[in-house]
Formats: sequence, C-alpha cells, structure tokens
Amino acid sequence: MEIVAKNLQALRRARKLSRLAVAEAVQISERSYQRYENDEREPSLPLFLALADFYSVTLDQLAGREPLPEEP
Repeated sequence: MEIVAKNLQALRRARKLSRLAVAEAVQISERSYQRYENDEREPSLPLFLALADFYSVTLDQLAGREPLPEEP
C-alpha cells in the first residue's frame, strides 16, 4: 500500500511532527511507524483507525481513495 506510506509521510511532514511523536501518540514504537512510512509493513485495522483519528482524516483519505485535506 504505497499510497498509505506516502500519505503518512505527507501528513506527518505537513504538521511538522517527528516519527517519534506520531508513534507515541498512537502507542507504537518509532521503528514500527518508520516501517509503515517506508512501505515495509501495512498497519492493522485498529492502527489504521488510530492513525486516521490522530491526523483527523478519513480512512478513505488515508488509503488514497479521496484526496488529503489541504493544509493551511
């Protein structure tokens, strides 16, 4: 799911967050989050939901089925 990896990177960078900050917010290790951004692993459904909630986007946006919201 390369698009999920790209969207995770884009969302994190747009908010000027570190990987560690996101990982801590969704209660996973920094290395695990890095693997999702690098498209080495796919998030489980519960984690996918947590990431969408954290970034305030829909599952469709995170999955690339709808465009990500524009950042101010």
